[in-house]
Amino acid sequence: MVRARAASNEHIDTDADGPRPGGRPRDAALDEAIILATRDRLVRDGYSRMTIGDIAADAKVSRPTLYRRWSTKFDLVVDALDYGFRKEHALFTADLTRLEPREALVETVRRLNPAYFNPDAMVLMGNFAGEAIRTPELLEIVRKHAVEPRVALVENVLSQLQERGAVRDDIDIHTIATLCFGSYHAAFYRGESTEEIPEAVVDVLWPGIAKTAGTRRAR
Repeated sequence: MVRARAASNEHIDTDADGPRPGGRPRDAALDEAIILATRDRLVRDGYSRMTIGDIAADAKVSRPTLYRRWSTKFDLVVDALDYGFRKEHALFTADLTRLEPREALVETVRRLNPAYFNPDAMVLMGNFAGEAIRTPELLEIVRKHAVEPRVALVENVLSQLQERGAVRDDIDIHTIATLCFGSYHAAFYRGESTEEIPEAVVDVLWPGIAKTAGTRRAR
């Protein structure tokens, strides 16, 4: 549990140097406060400009308290990203096979939105793209845990729709998935709302990828 100092409102360091009596575990609430402060600083300052001192101040902890948990800024950011990725996990594993074919694709495209859970996701992705030369490992983490699971979700659902006989067998699943994901980035840079993207994208795609009654009989 996070407690506050009367004078400074700084979290009391429950992880003082030395062994913890009775193996007392680290304060999880304090960890989360630091993680959330880190995620906020990533949005506002970006990786290169953010500092451990700013994060500690935002989280209302001392720098030694933070350094006892994470020895480098990079390690802290990796855990801050993982915090968000774990919250998104259910987004990519939900069973959409019970939905009607077109509805399943619409829901899939809706879940592609980087801002589905985190409204600052587009800004974070842009910040990490800006770090591609200085700290390429960050962009690779985003590719692996935020981009590829989304693209794979579309590919998997389209494959399932092929098995159900609802979608043509000769479509380029990878390209369709990439186009769907890219639609959110295009809307962001054009300053447009993403609310209508799922229906609008599927309206364009569906006539070209759906199996007609004639093609199903021919099969």
